[in-house]
Amino acid sequence: MIARMRPFATQWTTLVPPLAVILLVFTWGRELPGGIVAVATLVLAGAVLAAVHHAEVVAHRVGEPFGSLVLAVAVTVIEVALIVTLMMDGGDKSATLARDTVFAAVMITCNGILGLSLLVGSLRHGTAVFNSEGSGSALATVATLATLSLVLPTFTTSKPGPEFSSVQLTFAAVISLVLYGLFVATQTVRHRDYFLPVPRQEKEDTSEGPVEEHAEAPSARTALISLGLLGLALIGVVGLAKGVSPAIESAVDTAGLPHAIVGVIIALLVLLPETIAAVRAARRDQVQISMNLALGSAMASIGLTIPAVALASLWLTGPLILGLGSTHMVLLLLTVLVSALTVVPGRATPLQGGVHLVLLAAYLELAINP
Repeated sequence: MIARMRPFATQWTTLVPPLAVILLVFTWGRELPGGIVAVATLVLAGAVLAAVHHAEVVAHRVGEPFGSLVLAVAVTVIEVALIVTLMMDGGDKSATLARDTVFAAVMITCNGILGLSLLVGSLRHGTAVFNSEGSGSALATVATLATLSLVLPTFTTSKPGPEFSSVQLTFAAVISLVLYGLFVATQTVRHRDYFLPVPRQEKEDTSEGPVEEHAEAPSARTALISLGLLGLALIGVVGLAKGVSPAIESAVDTAGLPHAIVGVIIALLVLLPETIAAVRAARRDQVQISMNLALGSAMASIGLTIPAVALASLWLTGPLILGLGSTHMVLLLLTVLVSALTVVPGRATPLQGGVHLVLLAAYLELAINP
């Protein structure tokens, strides 16, 4: 794809991100009629595909694991901004918004993106191979962050309800930043090799054609332009997702479904670029990149959201409920246990991918029928 890149200015992926931002400017904060919702949805889909393209260009220039980190952090930073913006709107629903969004992101990344990548990689190449050292350390960080931020508030007693006190929330925010920063340093500096794709020793047949990493890397100018367009595309994805959310919310209410489904749908839309990028990497037999995207996104979602909402709580009124209920704690525990058993061998079959997808299906079913 990158090796046969057409003139940059003529590609549709160059035009869609600015178009998404322009549409976002004219639709932000307005009630959209049905026709505009349809147009916004179409542009949103184009922005998702454009984001994946530009993320791959940047990743090809900077190499792994920096490429995965760029996409994961970019999506999460904009997602956090969206959460804080929605919390500023106030209302009873904002009390659990951060918790519901973060937990949805964890379940979608650790079961949906990871499971789909393992399934695609193992079906296409026999087994999905990855580095257990890097993936194991990422999973341990995700499990620690999720427990400290989403489970402990249910059991603390300094404040009634599943809430942290001010001191506890500050501690959770600082620890989240410290752990995330330590992991990024480990991933990109000291033990970078733990997060690189694992070559198959037995695979010497090149009949499938040249793989993408052997193509000529894009120039620094092209990579910088793609980085800027990636940011515009992600802003468009998250902003337009917020714009179409009233229509989604209306459809959910009409169907008689719980309001929490709206958050799940928005999380699925926001994480779509990472999902597509992870599946493409798995098809190329680079499952480690898929693992970096899945676990890195879950980690960034917690490690950046909790400090952001802790800071926002200084001027926002109303409670901030972070503690999970018993049902969701069971799903989180099962996800961590299954993920550990998946990661330890360093290779997976379609069975492991199927198990993770079943866990995601269980989460979605319980979100519909709590």
